[in-house]
Amino acid sequence: MSQNGKYPRCQQRGSSPADGAAYDDQIVSSATESAAAVTARVPAKVNLQLAVGPARPDGYHPLVTVFHAVSLFDEVTVWQAERTSITVTGENAAAVPADKTNLAWRAAAAIAAAAGRKARAAAVRIEIRKRIPVAAGLAGGSADAAAALVACNELWQAGLSAAELRQIGGDLGSDVPFALLGGTAVGRGRGEELTRALASGTYHWALAFAPAGLSTAEVYATCDRLRAARSQSGPVPPADGSRAEPAPALSHELMSALRSGDPAAVGQFLSNDLQPAALSLQPALRRTLAAGREYGALGAIVSGSGPTCAFLAKSSAHAREIAVALTGAGVCRAVARASGPVPGAALVRQDSAS
Repeated sequence: MSQNGKYPRCQQRGSSPADGAAYDDQIVSSATESAAAVTARVPAKVNLQLAVGPARPDGYHPLVTVFHAVSLFDEVTVWQAERTSITVTGENAAAVPADKTNLAWRAAAAIAAAAGRKARAAAVRIEIRKRIPVAAGLAGGSADAAAALVACNELWQAGLSAAELRQIGGDLGSDVPFALLGGTAVGRGRGEELTRALASGTYHWALAFAPAGLSTAEVYATCDRLRAARSQSGPVPPADGSRAEPAPALSHELMSALRSGDPAAVGQFLSNDLQPAALSLQPALRRTLAAGREYGALGAIVSGSGPTCAFLAKSSAHAREIAVALTGAGVCRAVARASGPVPGAALVRQDSAS
């Protein structure tokens, strides 16, 4: 528990903590005066590895992934209100639902239930200011849910711990617990079972945004279809007709590279089992990846279910060079520079009630 009992405040804009120690060990409620409004900031993620197993009976795919939080942030502000509402501004705001289907709305309802708040006492006005693109493989919706959990917990002084928030977050979406945790971490299960990675160093990225998003469900379905097609054309299956897919496994080479803190080593071992599916759905991404490699990226990968392409650079200056080159090549809608790892969802502002 921190000395003042509060959820850890975020670093100054542009900071890039290299270790992310102890973000998950804090008590996330203030014992001080109540707040009229609370703002939390939350980062996007890049998957350094995404290994995907065959679909389970419940429809989910078992995963082994290495999450990496980067300095591209959304901000979420919550106010007590007579009825819950959401407004969204910023990056592609029109594509974000402003009703009960929004993960931030669902997060507010979930924490209200956990805190025992009922009816009008559980209503909030939510404002989301987006910089993380929508349907981009960067977990923007999950990030907003994580920020809403942190902000509502503080607004209501609910006293839920970070571990309790992650448990609630896991019920909302597979990426929500990591958005709360931040740093670099290994995810298993659906991605919600987290272990901090032994990683060192700061990594600089150029993130290329595609003109249109991708549906996560469609990408997974395409991955299954491509695997089935390969299986049909591959070796003869066992007599019982089964076609076992290998279980997803953590890349020990990647983990060793992360421990070394050497971006060149890390870049060699970036991998994503969903990348062929994303490229099948948006073939133009091949040009984007090829352009980034041509301009000297140490590693190039589709992040998560895509379609954002993430390029690992040698330095901040090199990331800028890659971003400028990609923009000039016309192979993407826009480019952002980011660094990581950074902390997960954190409070940035609290306005006291009068």
